[in-house]
Amino acid sequence: MADPSTLALFVVAALALLAVPGPSVLYIVARSLHQGRRAGLVSALGVQTGGLVHVLAAAVGLSALVLSSALLFSAVKYLGAAYLVFLGVRTLLAPAEVHAVQMPTPKRLGQVFWQGALVNALNPKTALFFLAFLPQFVRPERGPVALQTLTLGALFLLLATLSDGTYALLAGTVGKRLQGNRLFARRQKYVTGGVYIALGIGTATVGHK
Repeated sequence: MADPSTLALFVVAALALLAVPGPSVLYIVARSLHQGRRAGLVSALGVQTGGLVHVLAAAVGLSALVLSSALLFSAVKYLGAAYLVFLGVRTLLAPAEVHAVQMPTPKRLGQVFWQGALVNALNPKTALFFLAFLPQFVRPERGPVALQTLTLGALFLLLATLSDGTYALLAGTVGKRLQGNRLFARRQKYVTGGVYIALGIGTATVGHK
């Protein structure tokens, strides 16, 4: 199992990434604004359930890599770190986008849940993110890689659920502030880009020692 210092670093990194809301949060906020807090919370649970698919896939894939080649596993970790840095640089260089909170079509709660789960499960960007992010905190010498990956992934999804749930509960205020706020868009760009770059460089140079 991961040591306490690695878990602490993981929690800090996850919270930093979750601090700035992205497209999924805007969707959850819109659902909550349009159908109430319960629908927003159900939507958040659905999105993270879809993320669990990618966590399971990462656990199986990383475990297979360790069994086949420790060198290949290390290569994947460094490629993942490089990908995170790339995401950060691309975010910083891109023009700030102002996202409007668009109201989705009203649906039953069951449909709201499965729509969120399906959209996230089929999102290739989510798969790439977990494949790049989770290996940075996996230590093969600490035990089964699959178990470590599942633990870290479940912890990230739990933190994401709490974060998204908070936005769903505060959607009346958050939604109005997010919609068309160009200052927020600029801040989001720099915060998100900086976090990605710091995470990629930090885990590549410090976390692997």
